[in-house]
Amino acid sequence: MSQNRTSTDFPGTSQTSGQTGSSTTGSQSERSTGSAGTGTGAATATGLAQTAQEYGGKISEAATQAKDYVSDKVAVVGDKIKELQNADLGEIAENAKDYARKNPGQAILISAAAGLLVGLIIRGRRS
Repeated sequence: MSQNRTSTDFPGTSQTSGQTGSSTTGSQSERSTGSAGTGTGAATATGLAQTAQEYGGKISEAATQAKDYVSDKVAVVGDKIKELQNADLGEIAENAKDYARKNPGQAILISAAAGLLVGLIIRGRRS
């Protein structure tokens, strides 16, 4: 007889996706009495509960990391906004001109992207 039994070898037994070639039931006496279904169900439920707890912990950790990352970036943006509020508009314009002279390609791409965004915003209001 083959060592690899399928779920049709014993009534009331099942095979889980993670285990190939072996039955997931209990002892031989459980298989012969037909009580393996309840034992296997409880073991499967316990295993699923543990897996759910592990994934829940991982999701919680990832959410905490994302929250910290966003908080850091919001603080940086807030600082930049404060700098811009306190700065002179003439100084900002001069800095922009200097940047455009040093990096003409990037200045053109930034201008094109800004124009595209403004165009989309204006077009969206007309609809």
